Amino acid sequence: MYNNNTINQREVYKLVEKLSSGKYDNHRELLTSLIKEIVEHSEFEITGGRLWELDADNETYILKYQFGNMKRIPDEYTIHLDDDPEMFHRIEAERTLLKYETDSVLKAKGINVFSVTGVGEMIKINHNTCYEYLLGFNAPEILQTFFEILSIISSVATIALRNISEEEKSQKIKTDIVKASEIQSNLLPEHSVKFHDYDVYGVCIPESGVGGDYFDYLKSDNNEEESLGIVLSDAASSGLPAAIQALFVSGAIRMGKSFSTKITQLISRLNTLIFETFFYERFVTLFYCELTLSSNRLILYCNAGHCPPIHYRPETDQFKLLGSTGGLLGLMQYQKFGVENITMHPGDVLLLYTDGITEARNKDGKMFGEDRLFDLIREHHDKSPKDISLYILESVEHFASKSSYTDDKTLVVIKRN
Repeated sequence: MYNNNTINQREVYKLVEKLSSGKYDNHRELLTSLIKEIVEHSEFEITGGRLWELDADNETYILKYQFGNMKRIPDEYTIHLDDDPEMFHRIEAERTLLKYETDSVLKAKGINVFSVTGVGEMIKINHNTCYEYLLGFNAPEILQTFFEILSIISSVATIALRNISEEEKSQKIKTDIVKASEIQSNLLPEHSVKFHDYDVYGVCIPESGVGGDYFDYLKSDNNEEESLGIVLSDAASSGLPAAIQALFVSGAIRMGKSFSTKITQLISRLNTLIFETFFYERFVTLFYCELTLSSNRLILYCNAGHCPPIHYRPETDQFKLLGSTGGLLGLMQYQKFGVENITMHPGDVLLLYTDGITEARNKDGKMFGEDRLFDLIREHHDKSPKDISLYILESVEHFASKSSYTDDKTLVVIKRN
């Protein structure tokens, strides 16, 4: 069955986002394409997939599409909400669930265990609240890993459906964009900050006035300056929804920092808040680290599904990527997050960045990638964090100057003197 080492959450998110970003005339066209892609994707090892559409008037779900190596279910087959009220209540509460099939017709078609997820808007029917669509997938065995992946698929697909529905309303109101941009800019810290023998420089360039990237410096509440927190995050959506989410993360983590001294508690609480607050645009990637005054200048960090920051040690010419210590924020209500550490020697450079840097594309569609970042850091490591940042941004902008690809670009450079 599905191998978590083969394809991770971030890869799935990018896969579904790419598919969902295509041009579709209606919801059904998008969802049928998505089901076909998932069933045909070899790593998932899914036997079949189905699209169920809510008929609110008759309180039923109607089968609108089926695909895969399985016996064919009668067209327009219906399931009434009263047929399995417990399942529909669980879908309302949890969105995605794993279940043994109880419907005799579906069992006769070889569907024994399946995973189902709600997609689209929520519609009230008497005492029930139901998703506009359900995506169901079956296989001889479905593991927890696919269940988690299906949560990502559900949220990204829902965002795409909303984009289709609101395409006619997508003209931005310029005055609101300007105001939102001003608010977001005011919440960002000064570019430069000094913490004992550390110099730090950060910059955020939104793609269209406002965006989902965000960074901040979190100083200690007391005057002793025993540590400096640095956070960098990237919201899953774009435009105003992403900006709203970024503003939420900004306020939540500042407030949480004053109550939680432990990094794991801080990030876990933030994850729960995002899950409970943002029903559709849940996903946020985030990297948080704390600079300390330990004799070896230990840096503690937590990486919640974010691009792996790059640690460069000039004295040995070695690079280290600070990989994930937990999943995407908002994926599930209860997640565990680990804390790792590195030490910073004099001259070491630590680069935090969002995917708008590495995934910038040239006119041929080739990505900027990590290797170019390695080369730039190695070449300019002896310069100030500000100069390193500007060299990287200039290189990225030049690389992507003839491409239509755009995304928020944020980076923070930390250097120990």
